[in-house]
Amino acid sequence: MTLASRITGLVRELLVAAFFGASATTDAFNVAFRLPNLLRRLFAEGAFSQAFVPVLAATRETEGIEATRVLVSRIATVLVWALLVTCLLGVVGAPWLVWLIASGLKQTPAGYDTAVLLTRWMFPYIGFMSLVALAAGILNTWKRFLIPAATPVLLNFSMIVAAALGAPWLARHGIEPIYALAAGVMVGGMLQLGIQIPALRRLGIFPNIGLNLAAFREAWYDPGTRRVLKLMAPALFGVSVAQISLLINTQIASYLTPGSVSWLTYADRLMEFPTALLGVALGVVLLPQLSSAKAQGDLDAYSALLNWGLRLVVVLAVPCAVALLIIAEPLVATLYNYGRFTAADVQQTSIALAGYGVGLVGLVAIKILAPGYYANQDTKTPVKIAVVVLVITQLLNLIFVPHLAHAGLALAIGLGAMINATWLWRGLRRRQVLRHGEGWAALLIRVSIASAGLGGWLAWGAQAFNWSAPEVDWLLRLGALAGLCFVGALVYLGSLAVMGFPLRELMQRTAVVSALDAVPPAKKER
Repeated sequence: MTLASRITGLVRELLVAAFFGASATTDAFNVAFRLPNLLRRLFAEGAFSQAFVPVLAATRETEGIEATRVLVSRIATVLVWALLVTCLLGVVGAPWLVWLIASGLKQTPAGYDTAVLLTRWMFPYIGFMSLVALAAGILNTWKRFLIPAATPVLLNFSMIVAAALGAPWLARHGIEPIYALAAGVMVGGMLQLGIQIPALRRLGIFPNIGLNLAAFREAWYDPGTRRVLKLMAPALFGVSVAQISLLINTQIASYLTPGSVSWLTYADRLMEFPTALLGVALGVVLLPQLSSAKAQGDLDAYSALLNWGLRLVVVLAVPCAVALLIIAEPLVATLYNYGRFTAADVQQTSIALAGYGVGLVGLVAIKILAPGYYANQDTKTPVKIAVVVLVITQLLNLIFVPHLAHAGLALAIGLGAMINATWLWRGLRRRQVLRHGEGWAALLIRVSIASAGLGGWLAWGAQAFNWSAPEVDWLLRLGALAGLCFVGALVYLGSLAVMGFPLRELMQRTAVVSALDAVPPAKKER
């Protein structure tokens, strides 16, 4: 389902790029959409999920289902009240928020005014997504991964319809077409929340939300709520550090050539494809299982889960990083170079994508390593690391941006992610929570050799075809890219097979982990 969400998200971005290109207007939409997404990462799948899921898993393991239902209702009550206040403040303070994140948009006053209006329309999206995160935390803890993973598809379909049908309709009526995307975002948010409700009712864990002050006070002072809030404080600071870095980068990009925010956004969307498919999907599965292993005191299972996740990162993320570095332009030209998306946009987006590609392995590894701390209810250590990495990233911006412009911002983020992942890994090793078994040296050698073969093939393909030529039919271009990637996969996997890499055994580890997770603790011990 994560793959499906990324494919539909890619289709969404292709339509937006073709209909709107990269301009001050698309910069305005991307800035306005970034604001609720920024808070979503703070309050939803960021700090909130990192604090809520371990407490929820521990309560279910140690106190039973009734105590878990009470905890869910109390947490939901506090969350709803916080969201009502946040959404109201966001709508009223939209001009100040836009100035804070991208004051450079004032270089084109129409773009700045558009960003303010779009922010007011889309800011309540944070409310929908925070409640979706609450539901997803519950469902993932009960090992119901399908619905939470499928929900982004609904947003993508909603925005696809808005771009394909709503934007032309508004244009015919003399209204700025970009506003259709705002309507698509809000409809998508409502659909994402709506699909969670039947799933929670089937589990019998639907929250009873208190809407009066007495219920809020009772929920606020509940020991479970206080525990989640206590864990959220450092996690919120840690996620805030990452979002501050994003804010600074957006602010810098808004002062560069118009379209820079959009080039970075289009590149980021392609970057999110492997990051979400590998990192987010594995992280979502690992966190509740790590939390359960910690609650049961099974440190061997804890280490084995982290080891398994990291092996998959090496085997799958390294070739993806090689591809992003070598065939960035063929990817961008094939997927985006239509309609109002020009050859210059292709070039600028490609160099940003290559910058992000430098840090792909780090970005994916963080999604595996950070749950190793969160499941142990340690949210402070990742925060300390994130603060130092933020400073390092901004120092790198001072070096790269004057020479590479927006691509320097992407490269600084990529290098910062590698530093962050390395630091997290060393911390888990020092605590002996992560104990690598035999075979890691052989794994790294085999993956390096196979990736070198893959890189050689992709480098030849990138030069053998004129990917950006306007006269090339889009089907021919798409077929050439598909063939290039298919043969590349054969080269990579075939090289691993020739060297005797046990890929099937690594995949079977997934089945073993899932099977063990379904066994009750008493039977697992026997």
